[in-house]
This record gives sequence, C-alpha cells and structure tokens, in this order.
Amino acid sequence: SQSQSQSQSQTSFSYNICHTIMTTNTLDMKSLEDEIDRLNAQVTKQGSTVRALKKASTSDADAIASAVKEMQELKIRVEELMKMKEELDPAAAAKNKFNRKSFDDLILRKMFVVPSFEIHGGVKGLFDLGPPACSLKAAMIDIWRKHFVLAESMLEMECTCLTPEPVLKTSGHVERFTDLMVKDVETGECFRADKLLEDSIDALIESNPAMPTEEKESHLRIQRQADAFSPTEIDELLLKYECKGPGPSQKPFSPSFPFNLMFKTSIGPEGTSVGYLRPETAQGLFVNFKRLLDANAQKMPFAAAQIGLGFRNEIAPRAGLLRVREFCMGEIEHFVNPDDKSHHNFASIASKELTLFSRDDQLGSGKTCTISIGDAINKAKIVNNETLGYFMARTQLFMEKIGMDPNRLRFRQHLLTEMAHYACDCWDLEIHTSYGWVECVGHADRACYDLDVHSKATKTPMLATLKLDKPKEIHVAKLKFDRKLLGKTFKADQRIVSSALEALAEDWKTFEPIATSLETSPDGTAIVDNYTITKDMLTYTKTSKKVHEIKFTPSVIEPSFGMGRILYSLLEHSFYQRPHDEQRCVMKFNPIIAPHKCAVLPISSASETNAIVDEIAMHLMDHDLATRVDKSTASLGRRYARADEVGVPFAVTVDFQTLVDDTVTMRERDSTVQIRMPKKDVTNLIFDFCHGRASWEEYALNKYPVVMVDDGEESGNKDADAAKANASTIVETSLRGAFSRPAQNIL
Repeated sequence: SQSQSQSQSQTSFSYNICHTIMTTNTLDMKSLEDEIDRLNAQVTKQGSTVRALKKASTSDADAIASAVKEMQELKIRVEELMKMKEELDPAAAAKNKFNRKSFDDLILRKMFVVPSFEIHGGVKGLFDLGPPACSLKAAMIDIWRKHFVLAESMLEMECTCLTPEPVLKTSGHVERFTDLMVKDVETGECFRADKLLEDSIDALIESNPAMPTEEKESHLRIQRQADAFSPTEIDELLLKYECKGPGPSQKPFSPSFPFNLMFKTSIGPEGTSVGYLRPETAQGLFVNFKRLLDANAQKMPFAAAQIGLGFRNEIAPRAGLLRVREFCMGEIEHFVNPDDKSHHNFASIASKELTLFSRDDQLGSGKTCTISIGDAINKAKIVNNETLGYFMARTQLFMEKIGMDPNRLRFRQHLLTEMAHYACDCWDLEIHTSYGWVECVGHADRACYDLDVHSKATKTPMLATLKLDKPKEIHVAKLKFDRKLLGKTFKADQRIVSSALEALAEDWKTFEPIATSLETSPDGTAIVDNYTITKDMLTYTKTSKKVHEIKFTPSVIEPSFGMGRILYSLLEHSFYQRPHDEQRCVMKFNPIIAPHKCAVLPISSASETNAIVDEIAMHLMDHDLATRVDKSTASLGRRYARADEVGVPFAVTVDFQTLVDDTVTMRERDSTVQIRMPKKDVTNLIFDFCHGRASWEEYALNKYPVVMVDDGEESGNKDADAAKANASTIVETSLRGAFSRPAQNIL
C-alpha cells in the first residue's frame, strides 16, 4: 500500500506539472528538467527492483508483473514530459536533432562503413570498414596504444582468438552466455523463445480490439515476464498462444533449449576438442599471468594489455556498429595488491573533472555531478580506489584527445543489482549518441576472482610477492596430518587436499573459518575446495612466525574498450551540416586522428600547377602525413566539399600566384578561413597541427595573412566570417584564371 501511495503521489505531481504547462505555460525549463531527472531516477530504481525480483527464486509472477507495469508507467510519464520540453523550447530541440538520414547517406556514400557481403544479400551484424573508417580506426588504435600501453609501460600481448572450452568453462562464459531458443521442426530455423512469445501476444491483442481489459491485462502480464520463464514454462506458453513455425505445415516449435552466444567450433580434424571464438580478449591475459609477472621481473603492480577481435553470436544485431557479431576490443588488466590499490601516478590526474552518475544519484535525484576524480575518491567516496579512478580519468583524456565531445560523456556507476558478486566497483563510460547513452568503456574492479578461478581449475598458483622492508610477525596455523586417513579417504586427491589446507594455514585469518567449522559444526567437518574434511584428519595449533615477504593473489582493475562503439560514436560526434547549406555535410575529425591530414588541389589543370601539387603531396607523405590529391575538373568549392565529407582538416591550393612567388593558400575545414603562406612552410605546419604542437587559431592566423577566396563558401561561424572580412588580400576567379589583389582599394 505504501508503494501504491508513493506511485499515486508521483502521478499526481507529474499531472500537476503537465496541467501547469498546458494552462499557464509558466513553468520554467529548470523545473521541468528537474522533474524529468527525478522520474528517470524512479525508472532506474524500479528497474533495479525488477531485476532483483527476477533473480529471486521466491518471487511470484504477480509481484514481477506489478513491478514491471509500474516501471512502464514511469517511462510513459518521462516521454510525455520530454515532448513538453521540446514544445517549450523548439529551437533547442531543432538544434539537438540529429539528421540520421543525411548521416547514414554520407557513411554509406563515402564508404566509411558498408554491409558485409552486400551483393550476396548481406549478413546481419557483420560490417566492413571502408578506406576512411579503416584509416580512422587505425589512427584511433595507434593513439590508444601510445596513450595507455606506451605511456604506462604496459606489457602488450596478442593472444589467439580460438579458445579451448575448459578456459571458458572456468571463466563462466560457457554457462552464462545463453538465451532460450526454439527451432522450426521443418526448416531448422532458430528463433529466440521470449521474442516469439512477446510477438504472439502482441498479435493476439491487435487482432481482438474488443478484448476485455482484464483479459488483456492478463496477457500483458505474461508478456512482461517473457525473459524470466524457465524452459518448461515458456514451452507451455508457446503452445498456449499457438506459436507455430513458418514452415509449410506450420507445426509447433521444438522444445526450447539454451543458446550460447559464443561461436562454437572444433579444434583439430578429430572433432573431439571443443573450442570457441573468444567473446572477450581478457582470458588470454589471465592465463598468462605467471609468465607476465616473470617478464616484469616479479615487480608489482603492473598492467598487461591486448587489442584484438572478439566474437558474439548476437541473436538480434541492431543499431549499426553498436551491436555486432565481430568487434574490436582493447582491454587492460592492471594487477595490484588487494590491500593497496593506490596508484603511483594518481597525483597527475587528481584534479581532472569527470561527469559522474553515481548509483545514489541514479536512484535519487537522477542528476549527474561534475567533480574532480581526487574529490570523488577522497571526499565524496563514490569511486572505490585510486587505481580505478586513475584509469577513469585517463579514459576521459583519451576520448578528448581523439575528438569526442566532452559534454556528451559521462561515467555511470553500476547498481548493486547489476554488479557481479565478486566485483568491488564498476563504472561505465557512456557516450551520448542518437541512440541515447551507449556503454563504450567498462571500468571494473574485479577483485581476485579471475586469477582465483583459473588457479583452482588448473592447480596453478597465481601469486605475487610483496617484499617487506622489515620482518613482520604474523599468525599462522601449524598443521599435522593423519596421512593414512587422508590417503584412504581421498586416494589420488590426497595431495590436492593437503596442499589446499597448507595454503590456507599460511595466514590464520584464512584458516580460522575452517578451524571454527571443525570445532562447532554438528558433524565436525569443514569444506575445502569442495572436499569434506573431518576433525580427525589433522591437528592444528595457532602460532606466529616472522616473514620477510607476503604472498597474495592480485586483484584486477580492468578497463575494457569497445573500439567499434567508440568509432561509431566518434563518427556521430564529428558529423555536422553547414548552417547555410544542409547539403554540405562535414566530418570535423581532430587532425590527430583524421584519415587524411591534408588535401592538395591545383586551381587549374596546367602542367605547371600539377607539378607543384605532386611535389607538395610527396613531401607531406615523406613525413607520414596521409594526403589526398584532387586534380579533377570540378570547381574548387566542390573539391573542398568532397574533402570536408571525409574529414580532411586542411586543404592546400596551388594557384597562379604560386607560380609567381612560391606561395600557396591553406584552408581550415571548419572555419573555411584561408591563409597565404610560403610553400616551404606547408609540411612543417601540417605536421605540427597533427601532433598537437600548434593550433590554427593561435599560430597560423597570427603568423600568416588571411585571404578571402571567392569560392562561394559561408562557414556560418561569426569569428571565421570576421576573419575573412579582415583579409589582407582577395583571390578572385574569372574565366581566364585566378588573381590576387589587396582587400582595400589603394586609391
């Protein structure tokens, strides 16, 4: 009743806001935004409740259905208020509106991304990167490697994509990566069971518009729980709703079965060794921990990194590059002492401000906060430790470096219902795109889980050593085994059991629960690694000893980058249209990451100008600056537009003045402002721009004269247009060619 009362209160408050807007139109935008944030927090909170109910074995169907219904009602109220917000400020709504049609057309037309095997009909979830995106991705990965691997002295590996089944069984992927599937018994075509059930209920309701409300609500209640049913339950419901296969006879589907999202294969010609295409790159680093530690001269902490392909057999790939079946990942595993998660270089980024969306804010105000990572750890105490915070700040800096819009980045903390039982803290870097907030980088403190499970499965110690400055006295358990009884009970596993007990006995804190169980349990037993130990198998005494080093299983801090999602988000953030001409699309790539750094254009097809164009282009490419040469007969403005569409930041034009005084014009893409400069300075200036050593505004515009070129371009940028108006010379074109003259009349 309290929940119903709270829900009614929320409904009443939202109604009052809606009523105020519709009748007086006096509600200020801030109040409306506050209410939207508050309701979004309620949606998040209710979603957490739904997840908890679905996980709990004691939850009944009616409780789940009621919770889901309440969450959907909250979402509807949020949508209503969002529409009202757009009506209150249509100008802002229009400005923020993303032109997906123009964007998609540009991406396909300029061959950034194309469907794989298109002429054969294509395959969902598979895409090919064309020349511009291929170069963009290579530059992005190169910056990632320099920003993380080289700057942090990480140990980089390249592990195989093919992974034996025991590895992924140990990690939990074989068991966890499943959805319920059914087959058409005639065609063998597979379908996701919960989606079939949802679609059949939709079809039933649509075909019966006069259905009584109570009956309709009963069907919707089942639909809302579609992903929570057991195989037996969903099979019964598919029969109840007459879900039939698409084959000629329309027979019922096969019984449901778990479908693993990993690509399964066999290793070797015998077909007896099962393997999978890896769903993530991390496992290769975990299983190589001992060798990596040796390669690092046993020094802790240290980080290993890997960038490569992952594979997931998505059932319903969608949203372009955001959900695909083959994707590039960059993963870092930072191994650290679980008792000391400080970072030696934390002070260098402590003042970096991040936009954080903590779990308390998600469930409370619904608002993000901007705070320095140092304060987030030491004062607000919302980020668990320095190492986790360090990588969050470094990730933000990486995103800014490649040209992502900082105003559309945030770090969202996982709710308790989202986190794995072993995780200490998790934050996702989310990027706002036309699809909403998209998780692109995960930052997780995974504790000792990964090394522990592989160590236990393989009986291989995954331990690091902490050398102590001074000897330390610790409490341990001194054991004496009844070897005869151990051998009789465990036979070949006797050594495994005794080794496990000896490892626990190294620290009284870890052995004490075993001792307590042996002394206090009714049958005098304790469980060690799934083996039952009895009191008469060993005797023990608590004692102390001095140690010069401490052995420990490292914790893992893991930043995991979805490179495909980052690439797509970068394409969206870089896309815009010229204010005065929506047909003029531009990709505003940062010079450091642009596929081509410079375009070189002749103003005419004369052999003299073409020779100079080739000379400039060759000199640029000798300095590893990718260059685009366009000698077509199209107008200069059209050739500029072509370069803009693939994100070329600078264009150098060889005109008739070049033949006179060896100077050229250089155009900056976003402002469309042009300067005249000596030809010999071009390569060094472009090199400095592309390596962050100089900026167009602070260096080029102050050193070289601005010229106005009559190419019909308008930037829509007031500062740029003002710079053009103050140009010292004007380049004019005619049927016979182009010439320069002073901007101001001499007489």
